[in-house]
Amino acid sequence: MAATAAWLAPPSRTELIENLVSGVDRYNPSNVGILEDYLYHQIRSEEYDCLANLAILKLYQFNPDLFNPDVVINILLKALTAEPFPDFNLCISLLDDRPPSSTLEEPDPLPTLLPLLINLYNLLHQCRFSAFWVLYRSDELEVIRENYTVECAGFEDAIREVAARSVKATFTRIGSERLGTYVDLSGPELEAWVTKQRWTFDSSTGVVSIPPNPDNQIESVVIQEHIKLPQLSKVISHSVQVR
Repeated sequence: MAATAAWLAPPSRTELIENLVSGVDRYNPSNVGILEDYLYHQIRSEEYDCLANLAILKLYQFNPDLFNPDVVINILLKALTAEPFPDFNLCISLLDDRPPSSTLEEPDPLPTLLPLLINLYNLLHQCRFSAFWVLYRSDELEVIRENYTVECAGFEDAIREVAARSVKATFTRIGSERLGTYVDLSGPELEAWVTKQRWTFDSSTGVVSIPPNPDNQIESVVIQEHIKLPQLSKVISHSVQVR
């Protein structure tokens, strides 16, 4: 419930943005600049507001002349960090099929980068974290790293938190080498990250222990149903009547 409440109304959202997101002004194209500035505030400050970013995409949908591919790419990158919430798919659903923009001063990067971003999302969604980092570090995604995520404060750490949520929901013990491939860390950096998660690292065995939580504990549940004889007789008599 708390996560849903924060998703609907992040504590960092100002009253001005709240009015734009919740009222009829969200469809006013003159407000797109305010929402874009708020997006770049999110990028610099490690904050996130999905509904405000969706409002930008909706304005682009109604006003194609406002479309800014760099803004769209930044919105999608922020949505990646929200996995397993459906933010990325919500954003994709608002991107209409459109030819590359001819009104931009530079070539439209979205047609080339969108399939790569979708590949990154699919790997995250499938919990294929090692493959995610391999693709993210590849030459193919150099443009994204050098032009976009380099300016997105805490992007890689946010992706590591996505992996951490899956790991602590699945494992009670995991090898440090395997964990390192999930979060793209090794050596002292990995040990520091494990400590930050409040997990335990055994240097002699190379095993990371994760505290018990409701998701990683398997408990057998015995369900007993008590059916009284009068109830059973009603069922039997009904079946006889049906015949």
